Amino acid sequence: MHPPGGHSGYAEDGACQSSDRRSGVLTVDQREEIRRAYFVEGKSIRRIARERRHDRRTMRKALRDAGPPRHLLKAPRPRPILGLFLAAIDHWLKEDQQRPPKQRHTARRIYERLVSEFGFQGGESTVRQYVRERRPRKREVTIPLEHDPGEAQADWGEARVYLDGRPTRVQLFCLGMCCFHWPFVMAFLRQSQESLFAGHVAAFEEMGAVPRTITYDNLSLAVKRVLTGSRREEQREFVAFRSH
Repeated sequence: MHPPGGHSGYAEDGACQSSDRRSGVLTVDQREEIRRAYFVEGKSIRRIARERRHDRRTMRKALRDAGPPRHLLKAPRPRPILGLFLAAIDHWLKEDQQRPPKQRHTARRIYERLVSEFGFQGGESTVRQYVRERRPRKREVTIPLEHDPGEAQADWGEARVYLDGRPTRVQLFCLGMCCFHWPFVMAFLRQSQESLFAGHVAAFEEMGAVPRTITYDNLSLAVKRVLTGSRREEQREFVAFRSH
């Protein structure tokens, strides 16, 4: 979670004096913090507004809607040298996901292909930096074998079934309660955020409760980017779903 920005003063009605907070635009992380403080910790809107340094109208917006702010995203950082070649790089990296690790492109190999196939005249370091951003290095994660009540794990699997008389590969959303091995499996035609959220809702309805914590194995539908150590940059739609 990211704390709000620097300190700012307040008027008597609790309105924030800084221009960025007067705008009432919150990130999904800030919305989740506000909703957790109100719904879970039982704090009042007035207290949260004082602690978070947002006006009360902004507080009420966050409590009504857990979704991301509805405004246009900022334009991506311009890459004048590499810009014409990004589609090719992204295509190669996407193909790599279906290959064994030893057969995937290295950043140097991508650079060599750009030079030989497209006449790229930029530096190899520029290519390396972009590849590093698009394909973060995987890190080992340990999952405890002993669990407290209320802990669950979720992941995807595959199966082949007969659908309308035809053999079809389906994606299985799997959620299990760790301490007593309660399994829930739901089949979808494809992995998507809509399927991920629908699987969670169906599982919660089936068990009649929501787990206290759920562990994911760097699920790409929930995790946007793996950072250093245990830090993760989550998909904002997933943060909004969790907050809801």
